[in-house]
Amino acid sequence: MSRTYVVTGAASGIGKATKELLEERGEKVIGVDIHDADIAVDLSTEAGRRELVEQVSAHSGGRIDAILAVAGLATPTATTAAVNFFGTIATLEGLRPLLAGSAAPRALAVTSMASLFPPDDELLAEFAADNEEAALARAAVLEAGGAETGGLIYGTTKRALALWIRRNAATANWAGAGIPLNGVAPGIVVTPMTADLIQTTEAREAILQMVPMPLNGIFEPRSAAYLLAWLSSEENAHLCGQIVFIDGGSDVVIRGDSTW
Repeated sequence: MSRTYVVTGAASGIGKATKELLEERGEKVIGVDIHDADIAVDLSTEAGRRELVEQVSAHSGGRIDAILAVAGLATPTATTAAVNFFGTIATLEGLRPLLAGSAAPRALAVTSMASLFPPDDELLAEFAADNEEAALARAAVLEAGGAETGGLIYGTTKRALALWIRRNAATANWAGAGIPLNGVAPGIVVTPMTADLIQTTEAREAILQMVPMPLNGIFEPRSAAYLLAWLSSEENAHLCGQIVFIDGGSDVVIRGDSTW
């Protein structure tokens, strides 16, 4: 029997590759994005997040089997903070009740190996406090500071998301309800988000100096899709709060012996 998946960010990149893979395997997928999707909503806004839940409920008949929160931005803007953290959490929490009727409920979010980079501590603290107004205000300050400070926003959102998963996965709402909640942290993937970073040989060499990927280098989104598909499958019944790095070895090179 096919399962029903919700995939955000389904119009491009990892989200699109995951949607296509699951559909090839006979699964029902409700794709969500800001355009070109079954459900078009803006996850940077509260209205868009409410509409997401309403539309998924209507499309699914009130029951789904897996949430794959893939949608994200990598721009040095406050909107990245809104989508990557608050939009993702709203997706996971808002759709969680729809998992109640599944025999094998699963939930995933996409973080990034950029979560390993030093964050902006003030922005990270506002994410941890779930204070969207203050977080967006801080992100706007970072954005206004130019490329150096604006560049901290993306990695900080992904650090905050990874921490949220770790802190919530074993709670009553998730593990206690039989729902494995985990994250995937990709390295550099060939997507529209990374196009400017990898368009020339020189650009690729420069980004790989920052993000070393000794195992097979930069990869296509299909590779991440295979991992997401397994983590959201019935076979994965016991991973809880894990951030699985699929990064060609960046985590190993950067953190060495450390496992967290």
